[in-house]
Amino acid sequence: MSQEQEVALAMDWGGTWRRAAVIDREGEILWQSRQANAPGSDRDALLADGAALIGLARENCAGRPVAGLGIAAAGPVDAATGTLLDPPNLPALNGVSLKEEWESELGLEVHIGNDANLAALGEYRYGAGLEARRRRNTAQTLVYVTVSTGIGGGVIDGGRMLLGSGGLAAEVGHIVLERGPEAPRCQCGGYGCLESLASGTAIARIARQRAAASGVGSALSAMPAGEITAETVFAAAEDGDGLAQAIVEETAQTLAVGLVNLLHLYNPDLVVMGGGVSAGLVQLGLLPHINTLMLQRAMSEGHRNFRLVPSRLGDAVGMLGAAGLVWLNREG
Repeated sequence: MSQEQEVALAMDWGGTWRRAAVIDREGEILWQSRQANAPGSDRDALLADGAALIGLARENCAGRPVAGLGIAAAGPVDAATGTLLDPPNLPALNGVSLKEEWESELGLEVHIGNDANLAALGEYRYGAGLEARRRRNTAQTLVYVTVSTGIGGGVIDGGRMLLGSGGLAAEVGHIVLERGPEAPRCQCGGYGCLESLASGTAIARIARQRAAASGVGSALSAMPAGEITAETVFAAAEDGDGLAQAIVEETAQTLAVGLVNLLHLYNPDLVVMGGGVSAGLVQLGLLPHINTLMLQRAMSEGHRNFRLVPSRLGDAVGMLGAAGLVWLNREG
């Protein structure tokens, strides 16, 4: 069979779910499946379950040759060795090289990367970047930012991932925006990170604090604190709740400041926002507002030459990026 008929096996492995797919060079998902990680699984159980899902994907390749396996994993990853480094959502796999574990077993090249970096690659090759190229717009440098429970990101420059010396670059959620005594503690151990101020977790924390202090007058104040989430804040804001709208506006302004830092660091021509919080902002029509705030703060006309767009790939972005990593390595 010709190389055009080759497929990639792709896995997106998070703390709750592992997903696998068979994907061709054009980014078409030919088969996919999702399985829950068993709670409390140890290293051996996780590896066995992961290998079984990959085996299932391989059985669904319809006889087409497999170019390799790409894996998008949550948490820091040593890109050279494929080793997971203190992954917060898969702690039992700390120090495990999936490349070493599976290459000889599968008889395939295995490539692994941080899920946010690979989401950026997926958007570049198959999502917002591809759309830009088809419209004859530039997409030389793409910055992807996922705003969900946490905040992560990735940078693609000239079609290649910007990884840094140890594969740990573009931890955009840990840009420090506050340094005073009131700066909130971040899950990374630092204080005042973008993630601690504008992630879904941060929105819920802020909403609980302000609902408790505001008394009556807000739907959030009438809710048990444990039921207040980023999703309920966005829903209340859409219904016209003043407190929720103020929190969402503050989130938009904070994200705009963080994104301006990325404009100054990477000078992208395309900024892509993904994740659940980003989807909520899109639903409320706030991306143009964030875009305006970014333009106001950008230091030069050259830094204002960007477009801000929502993710085009949804939940499939990690798997498509993992497949893109296989093809990227095939292309040399």
